[in-house]
Amino acid sequence: MTDPSRRRRPRILAGAAMATAALMALSGCGAQEDAKTLTWYIDPDNGGKAKMAEECTEASGGAYTIQTSMLPSDAAGQREQLIRRLASQDSSIDLMSIDTVYVPEFANAGFLTPVPDEYVDEFTDDVVDAAVESSLWEDELVVAPVQANTQILWYRKSVAEAAGLDMEQPVTWDQIIEAAASQDKEIGAQGIRAESLTVWINALYESQGESILKNPEADPEDTELALDSPAGEKAAEIVSEIGKQGLGGPNFSNLDENGAMLRFQSDKGGFMVNWPFVYPAMHAAVEDGSLDQEVFDDVGWAPFPSVEEGTPGAAPLGGGKLAVGAFSDHPDEAFEAISCIRETSKQSEYYITDGLPPATRAAFDDPAVQEEAPYSDAILDSLEVAKSRPISPYYNGITGGIQRTWHPPAGVDPASTPKTSADLVLEILRGEALL
Repeated sequence: MTDPSRRRRPRILAGAAMATAALMALSGCGAQEDAKTLTWYIDPDNGGKAKMAEECTEASGGAYTIQTSMLPSDAAGQREQLIRRLASQDSSIDLMSIDTVYVPEFANAGFLTPVPDEYVDEFTDDVVDAAVESSLWEDELVVAPVQANTQILWYRKSVAEAAGLDMEQPVTWDQIIEAAASQDKEIGAQGIRAESLTVWINALYESQGESILKNPEADPEDTELALDSPAGEKAAEIVSEIGKQGLGGPNFSNLDENGAMLRFQSDKGGFMVNWPFVYPAMHAAVEDGSLDQEVFDDVGWAPFPSVEEGTPGAAPLGGGKLAVGAFSDHPDEAFEAISCIRETSKQSEYYITDGLPPATRAAFDDPAVQEEAPYSDAILDSLEVAKSRPISPYYNGITGGIQRTWHPPAGVDPASTPKTSADLVLEILRGEALL
């Protein structure tokens, strides 16, 4: 839900707010008097969720009406609002869109109604593995996977060709660093002290077959980390090289996803790891005249980079889940609504209009998806090998410690940063240090 890639421009947010307001007005009239009202807490988008709410309200035949309530635009704000309401046992939270990384925290706190047995097969059938795995807590399906976002490698064809890179074959971070340096170009990654930095670092570990967190369901005092490891040393080497060589650009330590995209579009653009929002954003920039068509035509895409040659890169998993609040008065109707929202045709359309990939493989087969999002095969391929960030109810402390110790990128030391990071994260989890 709250992947950084899903930040929208003000005009889009305004449109979503108008769509939500219109839906709430519409759902207040015309529904049968005995229809149960479901409130769906949604993150800002282009209005796609409001449309699905309207369509599923109509499809229910009067059994329920779905009204939407907009959450804040930032990840921390969304989590905070939902946590506060659920901690007070707010029964108005029937449905909620939540980010994949918050599932363990919400489930461990008893804030979610687990998926009933009759829906488990339906909600997991044909869904990419990483999206299913991140929907479980203590071996129970506690949310429905809906969207499954990921990153791929975007590159300027002219730069790759000049550097002698065969982009039809998997490439490594070392190859990208060498190619960018040889052509005096930049590598777009997210060096800002924010969640996007953890996304990148975690992907570097997972690409080496190493999970940062060894025992996801352990209590804080028993948590074991793999941050201080050979995989950590190599991850730190990559981050450090890009930072110290200036390959991330002059403002790399403050670069987020949108900033990386803008640098990639400039004359210094070479390579970039980023979410799929960048393609429609660049296409829109061509249409409004702020980006030259020749730059857009020079953009190619490939699988997420490998760390080790011959081993596929583990792309980061993002995306959103649909959950039913533990204190909802209408859980049966809420799960019926989720079944409607998850329909393949709706998720295909949402991918086209709102830019967030579906968790279900079949949704990628829609001809409209293939036409509007020609990079979709690469997205699905990346999702098949994607890995989640640490699945833990204490994720906030884990990511906070990583962000503090791996920033700025130019200051990362392969010999010391992984251990410093591990020490701080454990201190935070055990209450010995504060963020």
